[in-house]
Amino acid sequence: MDSYAAEGNIKEMAGKMQDAAGELLGATGTQAAGKARELGGKAQQLCADTTEIVRGKTVESPFSALAVAAGLGFLLGAVWATANSTPRRSYPRRYRGDDQY
Repeated sequence: MDSYAAEGNIKEMAGKMQDAAGELLGATGTQAAGKARELGGKAQQLCADTTEIVRGKTVESPFSALAVAAGLGFLLGAVWATANSTPRRSYPRRYRGDDQY
């Protein structure tokens, strides 16, 4: 367990204790803050676990990891280019009377 996961575990335990204290005292604000801290710790642990899995798979097969990274980069670039492009406005052609458009 690396330090990031251990820190997430500590945050989760602190959140559980804060939630229990808020429930005991009837303070809903403290209880909500405890739940938020607990969920933040769980999310931090999940992030650390995911990072460890990705690191291990990258070491096992670096070319596959490179292919996945290239594919994701291409997809993100396509989405970004689509989001940042301005649509062309098509104005209707007006009849000038001399049959030229």
